[in-house]
Amino acid sequence: MCTKHEGCRSEKSAAPAIQSVSCCAASPKIQSIHPAGVRASEGSCCSSDTGSGPDGPDEDDPAKGTSTYKQSWRVAGMDCPSCARKIETAVNQLSDIVDARVLFATEKLVVQFNSAATATAIEQAVTNTGFKIYSDQAASTAEQTPPRHPLLETETLRIIVLAALMAVGALVSLWSAESGHWIFVVSCLAGLIPIASKAWKLAKSGTPFAIETLMTVAALGALYLGETVEAAMVLLLFLIGERLEAFAASKARSGVQSLMELVPETAVRLVSGQRVEVPVSTLNPGDIVEVAPGGRLPADGVLLERAASLDESALTGESLPVDHHQGDQLVAGAVVVDRVIQLKITSRQGENAIDRILHLIEEADARKAPMERFLDQFSRWYTPLMMVVALLVVTVPPLLFAQPWETWVYRGLAMLLIACPCALVISTPAAITSGLAAGARRGALIKGGAALEQLGRIQTVAFDKTGTLTQGKPQVTDLVAFSGWSEARLLTVTAAIEQGSRHPLAMSLVDTAQQRGVVLPPAEDKQALVGRGVSGRIGEQQYRVLAPSKIDVTLEASVAQSIATLEAQGKTVVVAFEDERVIGLVAWQDTLRDDAQQAIADLHRMGITTTMLTGDNPRSAAAIASQLNMDFEASLMPEDKVEFVRQLAQQHHVAMVGDGINDAPAMKEANIGIAMGGGTDVALETADAAITHNRLTELASMIALSRATLSNIRQNVTIALGLKGIFLVTSLLGVTGLWVAVLADSGATALVTLNALRLLKFKK
Repeated sequence: MCTKHEGCRSEKSAAPAIQSVSCCAASPKIQSIHPAGVRASEGSCCSSDTGSGPDGPDEDDPAKGTSTYKQSWRVAGMDCPSCARKIETAVNQLSDIVDARVLFATEKLVVQFNSAATATAIEQAVTNTGFKIYSDQAASTAEQTPPRHPLLETETLRIIVLAALMAVGALVSLWSAESGHWIFVVSCLAGLIPIASKAWKLAKSGTPFAIETLMTVAALGALYLGETVEAAMVLLLFLIGERLEAFAASKARSGVQSLMELVPETAVRLVSGQRVEVPVSTLNPGDIVEVAPGGRLPADGVLLERAASLDESALTGESLPVDHHQGDQLVAGAVVVDRVIQLKITSRQGENAIDRILHLIEEADARKAPMERFLDQFSRWYTPLMMVVALLVVTVPPLLFAQPWETWVYRGLAMLLIACPCALVISTPAAITSGLAAGARRGALIKGGAALEQLGRIQTVAFDKTGTLTQGKPQVTDLVAFSGWSEARLLTVTAAIEQGSRHPLAMSLVDTAQQRGVVLPPAEDKQALVGRGVSGRIGEQQYRVLAPSKIDVTLEASVAQSIATLEAQGKTVVVAFEDERVIGLVAWQDTLRDDAQQAIADLHRMGITTTMLTGDNPRSAAAIASQLNMDFEASLMPEDKVEFVRQLAQQHHVAMVGDGINDAPAMKEANIGIAMGGGTDVALETADAAITHNRLTELASMIALSRATLSNIRQNVTIALGLKGIFLVTSLLGVTGLWVAVLADSGATALVTLNALRLLKFKK
């Protein structure tokens, strides 16, 4: 019966992968996180840590080895990805560390190590770097603590005090220049002490060329030159820039944080007929919970009511409520609309739909875009190099050309501040973080900056047919009997040898037999003929069900004509044999997805070509492809599909869209693989991106978002380099001074961040 590649006994899963409850099956790349002091259990599918971190291996960072422990912490106070790198550097300096990763999008530090005592050293190392660190339990408590008023935060108070001292100094200078001078000195020292302290901590932890170091050098240089007003202004502008960065970072993470808040903290569990309010963390598979209208589902589960309407917009972007019936799988975070419902929990703690989406986002955070990786490496040597250049600017003119030291010390300090790479370094990750968050809100999970870049360059999209362009639920449409056989008898023997198979066509045939009340006889010696069909024995007779293209005998003209007629109608046909005699034909037809035509049309409008790949016969494939106005390749075996995608990728940037296990190799061969949310776990894990709500029309929006992100990155790099270039020249010529240098750096950082935040409101 295997007439097409999509099904070749690959056993496509009918259950949505987003509802899988096995942590390892749902995401093989995600390792479990064990608390310090708790050893991973032997034999567990997650017990062997590969050293690749919780988010899968980075392209440029192979696994470092195995570890005994893995623990996660929440880190507060990170303003940009460079802060994450500072923490990683500090933790990796410890002797017992196997791997350490900071996930900026979710503010999480995940470390692999071998000694339980190392956990304390890790916390101390992060604290010494100047950041706040919490264990999982402490982080939960901290989140429940009411936030302080923005004006009462330490950083904001420091800005207010410094601004007030400067204002007092300016007023006092009107009457006494000497007194005003000393007030500005005090102001400068008040602002400099915490910055210099952090610079010293970072230097000790392995980051000697941080922006805090540059600010400290510049402020001390300005004090040495007697420019107390400018020194104080430099520090004030820097502190304001830091607060703006922190605000922008929180906005960039807002999409991820909104996902984390979708699951309620408590649930009503039914225990012996009694309603008991319990923490969501205590729920286990098999528990029955009750959710009132307006409440969110605390975990994935099965609906026990006859029917219910749920608002799934926070997960899928679909604004209209979705009707569900008894036995339907429901996902955590959905809102009950119309009635009190009871739900049987199916997901374990930390493994519901929201948790898996967050895991994928964390995995994406570890996969940097090529441009981001380049800028990350660039900044490591750029800052020390610019410090050397600034030193040359300070020393060469006075030593070789008898220029005044004060003038060139001042210009060297200004150049040092302008050359700070903050705006350049944050230009790419800010845009990518915003793009990933915007995609997650729409139900499009893109696994990292590298995938985001590839999506934006796509020229051709190859589609699997069954389950991707079609519903994936073929229905038996024709039973054509020959050689004196009846339709009922033909259905009986073909369904009997297909019984037990998970192939969509086989399952449809058996269902048809059951609906018609046919009693299926036992079949023996059943075999799947890979790429051809299936065979089996009933009593003394041998039966086969084969694809017409895989038959090695000449069929009678009437049989061949019937096959051609059915295939011309877009149907999938198989030929049934009793020994070597043809006894009939069985035909199925799969219907197109409701949104398939719109999705293909949207891609064509974007200038993207489309091709359908199928193992079905050419006539049936042509009938489907003509409805969608797209190219097709038919009669493909699994290896043929991989080879076709490989050749296509040599000429164009290709995306492969599929949902089955057999689509995974072709997805890997393409420049980027995209999985449908209703597909198998293997397809979702192999893919570089996934459409979780299973709406094909979101594919064009995903590509448009990627293109907008690439455009945003180019804009950010232009802003960062353009402003630096202009002010570097003006500083060397003596046109602009220190405070303008800081304003240029902080302004560029603010501009690129605000530009990146526009992606959060992306609409195609």
